[in-house]
Amino acid sequence: MTRHALIPAPLTALPPASEAELVEGARAGNEVAIRELVRRLNPRLFRVARGIMPSDTDAEEVVQEAYLNAFSRLAQFDGRARFSTWITRIAINAARMRLRRARFEEDYDTVNETETDAVIAFPGQHQERPETALGRSQVRDLLETAIAALPSDLRLPFLLREVEGMTLRDIAEDLSLNAITVRTRLFRARRRLRAILEARIEGGFDQAFPFAGTRCAGMADRVIAELCAPTTS
Repeated sequence: MTRHALIPAPLTALPPASEAELVEGARAGNEVAIRELVRRLNPRLFRVARGIMPSDTDAEEVVQEAYLNAFSRLAQFDGRARFSTWITRIAINAARMRLRRARFEEDYDTVNETETDAVIAFPGQHQERPETALGRSQVRDLLETAIAALPSDLRLPFLLREVEGMTLRDIAEDLSLNAITVRTRLFRARRRLRAILEARIEGGFDQAFPFAGTRCAGMADRVIAELCAPTTS
């Protein structure tokens, strides 16, 4: 893979910039623009990947792969769609390819790893009273466990709609489905979740599968390091 040439730039704050302006900066190899795009896109891409992948670790690897693919191939981005839409599709494809590889390799792997989805911390938040923090963690744990139990064909549309707030049309476009199929899958997902969540949670879906704080910053650091690494032919 031919990496995008990265121009070292002072790590000063950017003035408010549109996505299109940041993409132009990234095309020029501006590190600050790349970091800002990563910061803005991390929540959506992580949730999209987590909607397909079985664990947080797998999802994070998919997000990093999507960034590297996108920033290394910016010449292929023609601007007909939003950059966020383009890279979302890259992330979806990367996740699906990783799942296919994993299924192929399962035939040669006799070790079954038991996964437990721990409650995700929110670094940098203000301190809460212990009972408040405990209650928040319990609700988030219930929420994440319930969503993670959905099959991926229901989990991904649900996250895109309820967490990212995307329209049915945009979800259908990103997943290459028709809007009726998306609506049906959302209905089935909500029906499965309702029995678990209805009595204990009202709203709160924006807390599921966060990607912020040091995790967000770490992703930007890793992407920049990979883009700056010497290329190999």
